[in-house]
Amino acid sequence: MQEDVHFRILRILQENPELSQRELAQVLGISTGRTHYVLGALIEKGLVKLGNFSAAADKRRYAYLLTPAGIAEKARLTQRFLNRKLDEYAALRAEIESLQDELKLGAEMAPAPRPKP
Repeated sequence: MQEDVHFRILRILQENPELSQRELAQVLGISTGRTHYVLGALIEKGLVKLGNFSAAADKRRYAYLLTPAGIAEKARLTQRFLNRKLDEYAALRAEIESLQDELKLGAEMAPAPRPKP
């Protein structure tokens, strides 16, 4: 689960580095405190760095920029995420086919309706 949060943060920040922690938390659907903690860990690992967001009216705002190591980690996490989702898709597809077979079998075994007198 933590890996998914890291992946999602890296993915979102690569596209929107100017997001505030509060905005990022809202997009992710997690608390601002957790977002702050995870961002701190990503910065400490050297995957994200802080830069000044020069276009902002408030010069205290920062941009969260992926480092080359962060881009490489995002690629690795993307592959793992994709593999996990493909496995889930295959399992779901097998379950759907099984349920469809079950419905067909049930329909074949159901007694024919009796004509009303």
